[in-house]
Amino acid sequence: MISRRLLRVKVLQLLYAYYKNQDRTIAKAEKELFFSIGKAYDLYHYLLLLIVELAFVAERKIDTAREKIIPTQEDLNPNTKFIDNKVIKQLAENIQLKAYASSNTISWDDQEDYIKVLFDKLINSELYINYMNSDQNSFQEDKKFVEKFFLSLLATDEDFYSLMEEKSIYWNDEIEFIISMVLKTVKSFKETDDQDVAIMSLFKDKEDEVYVRDLFRKAVVNHTDHIELIQKNTKNWDLERIAYMDILIMELALTEIKEFPSVPVKVSFNEYLEIAKFYSTSNSSNFINGILDKLVKELKDNGSVKKVGRGLVGEK
Repeated sequence: MISRRLLRVKVLQLLYAYYKNQDRTIAKAEKELFFSIGKAYDLYHYLLLLIVELAFVAERKIDTAREKIIPTQEDLNPNTKFIDNKVIKQLAENIQLKAYASSNTISWDDQEDYIKVLFDKLINSELYINYMNSDQNSFQEDKKFVEKFFLSLLATDEDFYSLMEEKSIYWNDEIEFIISMVLKTVKSFKETDDQDVAIMSLFKDKEDEVYVRDLFRKAVVNHTDHIELIQKNTKNWDLERIAYMDILIMELALTEIKEFPSVPVKVSFNEYLEIAKFYSTSNSSNFINGILDKLVKELKDNGSVKKVGRGLVGEK
């Protein structure tokens, strides 16, 4: 589930903390790395449960209205399209989601005020009004509504971002990543799916789990060599004046290019340039691009880059 880009970001963040911490050990840092990745997985479940919680709120409001001493016709015959949304029902009944939430104590029970605010935003939104007034009643329409809730309403809600930052320091920089994972999950649902349909696992496969551990370890082991290589190729720059995050990004890029023969150079190169746009200075991407280009050429010329696998041998 956790994308390679987010794994790279997690290692970058950990390397920053590792080199700033005087009391550091690789074992302790690795434990922190996997704890941080686990928190991202918690957030994934937390967000999936959010739309379910909002439907529960809507259902409780309908039940309360029906119990009025003198209910109106609207109270007695409410529009139940939202609470009957087939995708939300699939999430509410999903065994894997419920089991993870129960074993990890993940719920929205302690966020009653925020849920009320978000519910009000939802029911007053154009998205909700159009959906509730639509004559369509299909699984695809239900799915599209849930997708748009996450993409249009939640992803632009400043209150939501503030709450997530308060809930966990690990969630500050990864909300967009996790929302994209939630959207992939929703898009994968089929009308015939039952409560046993699998949602995303923590790692896509065992290879990703090994990848993230090795990326951190090999970055640390090769730290001195990579610093010397960067310093040699930035002679016109005082290394101490180069943004520290730029150096770490280049170190990680070099580690991946040299130590992971199945990952194409172009993929590693482009991934770390994209990460630089978000995690360093405004000019970092262009600076890193220029330096990495020289570094990769040197590594290829001296035979330090060896790629294996279909279509990768002799990669330029």
